[in-house]
Amino acid sequence: MVSIKDIAKKAGVSISTVSYALNGSPKVTEETSAKILAIAKELNYIPNAAARTLRERKTKIIGAFLTDYSGPFFGQLLQGMRETLNNKGYDLIVCTGKESHRFLPEGIIDGAIVLDATFPDEELISYANRGHKLIVLDREIDHPNIDRVLLDNQMGAELAVEFLIGKGHENIVVVTGPAGSYDSDQRLEAVKKLLETHPSISLSVIHGDFDKASGERTAEQIIQTYTKPVAVFCFNDEMAIGMYNYIETTDYVVGKDIHIIGFDNIEVAHYVRPRLSTIHYSKQDWGAKAAEKLIRLIGNEKYEIQKVNVELLEGDSVGKVD
Repeated sequence: MVSIKDIAKKAGVSISTVSYALNGSPKVTEETSAKILAIAKELNYIPNAAARTLRERKTKIIGAFLTDYSGPFFGQLLQGMRETLNNKGYDLIVCTGKESHRFLPEGIIDGAIVLDATFPDEELISYANRGHKLIVLDREIDHPNIDRVLLDNQMGAELAVEFLIGKGHENIVVVTGPAGSYDSDQRLEAVKKLLETHPSISLSVIHGDFDKASGERTAEQIIQTYTKPVAVFCFNDEMAIGMYNYIETTDYVVGKDIHIIGFDNIEVAHYVRPRLSTIHYSKQDWGAKAAEKLIRLIGNEKYEIQKVNVELLEGDSVGKVD
């Protein structure tokens, strides 16, 4: 591998002069700088990124730690992060699995955005104690080096349940996400609290996994015990789509027998029929806000961002019950 020593030898200058030229320093004349850069190009010189990182103590790379990154939800979230980071001179890498956690202590990344329930709080706090800057999207941690950008899960859950109640439904089923999911726990807590003021409404809880398969299992379970119209609040759209898939194989009808509302407003929800009622928020905006807040945290700037707003999108998957 070509080093700056090789460039200095061929140019007949000192190593420090080569270093100044490669870094665009005004300490070197334009003529000398042009000569050095031409020789570097001729020799196919590649800067040592590791050495530069040690010198500058930054990589200009941010890590997004996710449980998974497949599907439309994560694609839009990552797009928001990437666009904001690129505009600020940073690059983004997507990390999954425990081995990637070492990117923080090894200095491979300058900071991290975390949406990964398998990443323990204790480990995040240990990195923060060493000075690493983190933004979490799925939990609340009180630490000066950790900040958060969260969905307004309470509002979303209340909008969904109040919509069902407004349509006359008194038999409500909620389908949760996996155990330990912050968003799922927040939504379930909000549903239960709201229904404390509606004692006549029956609430059943089915534990899902935020995937289509658990939605299909839910639909099968409901149909096996079906006696009257039921309203189902799926805590994400993928489970709702899974319910659609199973119901299509039966004589039951979405919006007539089984009424469904989801959460996330993923793109495929626009195309199912009847149109899925869901809770909408901008995944791209969520990612952008997380990236902006991390950059401010790295720069030790105060930057207050409210929770990510949500709204109800009414479709035909929920009908009125007399």
